[in-house]
Amino acid sequence: MNKINFCPGTLAPGYDTYSTLCLKQMFEGKKTSHLLSYQSHQPTDENEMAELMKNRTLISISGVQEKLSVLWEKGKIRLTVPGKQGTYILKPIPRDLKMVDQVPANEHLTMQIAKQIYGIATAENALVFFQNGEPAYLTKRFDVLKSGEKLGMEDFAALAGKTKETDGREFKYNYSYEEIADLIKQYVPSAPIALENFYRLLLFNFLFSNGDAHLKNFSILETKVGDYQLSPAYDLINTRLHVNDPELALKGGLFKNDYYTESYETNAFYAYDDFYEFGIKIGVLKQRVLKILSGFSSEKPEVQSLVKRSFLNEEAKNIYLQTYKEKLKALNYSFIGLISG
Repeated sequence: MNKINFCPGTLAPGYDTYSTLCLKQMFEGKKTSHLLSYQSHQPTDENEMAELMKNRTLISISGVQEKLSVLWEKGKIRLTVPGKQGTYILKPIPRDLKMVDQVPANEHLTMQIAKQIYGIATAENALVFFQNGEPAYLTKRFDVLKSGEKLGMEDFAALAGKTKETDGREFKYNYSYEEIADLIKQYVPSAPIALENFYRLLLFNFLFSNGDAHLKNFSILETKVGDYQLSPAYDLINTRLHVNDPELALKGGLFKNDYYTESYETNAFYAYDDFYEFGIKIGVLKQRVLKILSGFSSEKPEVQSLVKRSFLNEEAKNIYLQTYKEKLKALNYSFIGLISG
């Protein structure tokens, strides 16, 4: 594999493996190899293949991308076996997408940008590498405690009562983001805080072209006192590198009841006015809406810095930055002059 010059976790320069900060965040400070013991996610060795196939039956987290249940053991990340609780999820390179080998680095970069630059609470994550150099995305489970106890967790497809049986194969897309906000008010006791966090996450997904932010990619998580809050963000990725997707994942768009702003009806793209009105509609205070929008519509030089240090190839880095600048331009467009007002 190519020489590593940046931490595969935090992307800090000057490291050929995990930095001290990454070890603390991901592995409780324990020395950990960034290399897996397995040759490939599609091994030719019969024993390795059998182990991988057995593991694929153990994890119940939904999603189309392959997810393997893994745990930390003696400084290595290893596949779990029956009877053992996995504390991490491993996502190898998937199939049937453009630039498919860039998917792990894309998700890792997007999650790091969310956490480091925009202060969004995210699942801890890093890259790991198979023996042949293939990257895989590794994320720490936030619903499993050190004791092995699992916290209650429900995604918004379940909260909305959406299933394949009720809504068909596209069930997780048949909703609007305003309706998610309604569910937050219903299920989260500290709704004002949760709504702000949801609003910020929605803006982030738009700005970084995550066109797959569907109902199952938002969840509520049980707290120590037994109530629920929004879970840390997960599955953040710039989907434009891999598929030709819409601006927003949910078919209902931002607003419920087929409502569109004057700006959207005139220009047919989401811009500043849409997100301003959305924030107000879901109950975020006006001064907070303006402050949050200002933060997301301002260009952040740190984004370019993290992209350059990421494990994406040069072509993917260029597309990533181009899509960021395009969305930034949209967030700085106001049809009715709300930005100056």
